[in-house]
Amino acid sequence: MTDSNWLKIALQLNGRGGASELAAEQPLAETSAYWVHLDYTREESEQWLHRQSIPKAVIDSLTAAETRPRASEVAGGVLVYLRGVNLNPGARPEDMIALRMWVGPTGLVSSQKRALLSVDAVKQTLDSQQGPATISALVDELVDQLIWRMEEVIENLESEVEGCALQLEEAPTSSLTPQLSLLRRRAITLRRYLAPQREALIKLQNESLFAAADTMLIREATDRLQRLLEDLDAAREHATLLQEEVFSVQNEAINDRMYLLAIISALFLPLGFLTGLFGINVGGLPGVEDPHAFWWFCSGVGVIAVGVAIWMRKRRWL
Repeated sequence: MTDSNWLKIALQLNGRGGASELAAEQPLAETSAYWVHLDYTREESEQWLHRQSIPKAVIDSLTAAETRPRASEVAGGVLVYLRGVNLNPGARPEDMIALRMWVGPTGLVSSQKRALLSVDAVKQTLDSQQGPATISALVDELVDQLIWRMEEVIENLESEVEGCALQLEEAPTSSLTPQLSLLRRRAITLRRYLAPQREALIKLQNESLFAAADTMLIREATDRLQRLLEDLDAAREHATLLQEEVFSVQNEAINDRMYLLAIISALFLPLGFLTGLFGINVGGLPGVEDPHAFWWFCSGVGVIAVGVAIWMRKRRWL
């Protein structure tokens, strides 16, 4: 029987797509085709692994706090670290969940911290008698479920980038900048784990524990993961280009305003000089005693302003 606190899954595959539950106290050495899934953060999980005489190197690997996707041979089996997108309510998909697996000669021991929908989906297929028949097929199914859920997340990311592109075409606005920055960060975070995961799956294809048919399925999953990486890179580059376009639009708007201010300043520069000159309080200014001098001065200033505007127009400054 399984304990929901630390022993999440304890099953023995029957070779026909189904499985029967294992008791926690049942020795794994006397069992074949088993799948045990633990919460590695619980002390009971580590104690149980020691009681089952699991090699210490495997125990340390299954309970490691920090992992990076990889595959390597450990203690006569294959240790596989994979990552799955976080589809739990309220979570960010790019906050990926680590899945640790040790494929031993007679069974599979896996562990995780947070709930992973891919693991639950595979267990449901076994409960319905439509699941994998062998341990290597079980690993294939877990890999397939992990990558299948990544496809939807990356497609949504691409859709959001396309939405930003359409919005930029309709009405360029600086409000797109934080949204595009967030999309780029999400793409970078996803790629951080997907790239080494591809390498781990490539290494997994060459393991002797897997039958030829199962190796083919892993190869197909690797190809799908490669396509997802390419889509992710394309989405990230598209978001980068859109962000640069937003900056360009913003700079053009600023330059237009600065240009307009410069033209206005140049237009009023001679006028400001004249008004400043005639505003000094010294004797000898022309027209001081003439009652019509103010209007003559305004007319002259107007003519100069028009003349400066015509000159700017001829030089194509306007």
